[in-house]
Amino acid sequence: MRQVLSEAGFEVASARSGREGVELAQVFEPDVVTLDINMPEMDGLTALSLLMAARPTPVIMVSSLTTASALPTLEALALGAVDYVAKPGGTISLNMDVVADDLVRKVRAASTARIRGSRARAARALSPTPASPRPAPRVRAVAPPPVMPRPAPVAGRPDGLVLIGVSTGGPRTLEDILPQLPADFPWPVLVCQHMPAQFTSTFAQRMNTICALDVQECDGPTPLRAGQVVIAQGGFDMVLSERLGRLVALPVPEATGHPWHPCVDVLVESALRLMPAEKLVGVLLTGMGFDGAASMARLHDQGGRTIAESAESAVVFGMPQELIQRQGADCVLPSHRISDQLNHWIRPH
Repeated sequence: MRQVLSEAGFEVASARSGREGVELAQVFEPDVVTLDINMPEMDGLTALSLLMAARPTPVIMVSSLTTASALPTLEALALGAVDYVAKPGGTISLNMDVVADDLVRKVRAASTARIRGSRARAARALSPTPASPRPAPRVRAVAPPPVMPRPAPVAGRPDGLVLIGVSTGGPRTLEDILPQLPADFPWPVLVCQHMPAQFTSTFAQRMNTICALDVQECDGPTPLRAGQVVIAQGGFDMVLSERLGRLVALPVPEATGHPWHPCVDVLVESALRLMPAEKLVGVLLTGMGFDGAASMARLHDQGGRTIAESAESAVVFGMPQELIQRQGADCVLPSHRISDQLNHWIRPH
């Protein structure tokens, strides 16, 4: 990995353990840190919390592409890591050239990523080292939805759909939005998060524990109903279909011609074929590239409503910026205000 980055023109310093890495970061002052989950002396999550407490820096996690590694990787993203690269050969990988392009691309993007203060505070709270007294943080005025039983599934066609596209920085950003939607939210929410197959099931389970809505992975034909979030399955795209008068989300093979998957454009285009645009709300969040911008701009032009995440909160402003530049965004909002806007538009008043 060091060789890959050096050959790409980066100035690289290396550490032999998690503890040494934390100490070296204070001296070398890197623009980006790549950090393994499994390291001698100190594991990656502990090292990450200390790094973010001492000197918040964009971090790329390097983890095995296995179901077992999914949970600690998602925990790292919640702690403040910007993105991750999967080792092609497991815990000890000697063939990093297989993912060299992906590694270089993500490190370059991370060098300009925004590190949000809330992440640094969360990491600091986990640090075992004493911290100097700080003023109490400001608390959001909007309280989380009250805990209540999830509504029983309701048959029939939903009145509308919320379509969310997100990539780099997405797991933590979705935690700003989905838990703030109440259990009786009337429209199903469909999410395309660029993520590999081994991670999306764990991600859906994690979100289900913190949301009032019922969160599930789209691992087969999934009838849509109120009070539900459906996460696209990694390794597939997600489309809408109609069966016996009901809307159903389906995993389908990844569409050729699209570089990112699960593909946001594929989902939105399939929704526009089955529902009028005014019954759809598109939300484009943080991420590299432009997936979702063209289709959500079209949704907007046909009378649908759209939200682009603002540069204020986006870890990487690429995808929402593309939608804004196409004049396809009705609202440009930081992530912590998006749930309020969705509730305002969709919930009965």
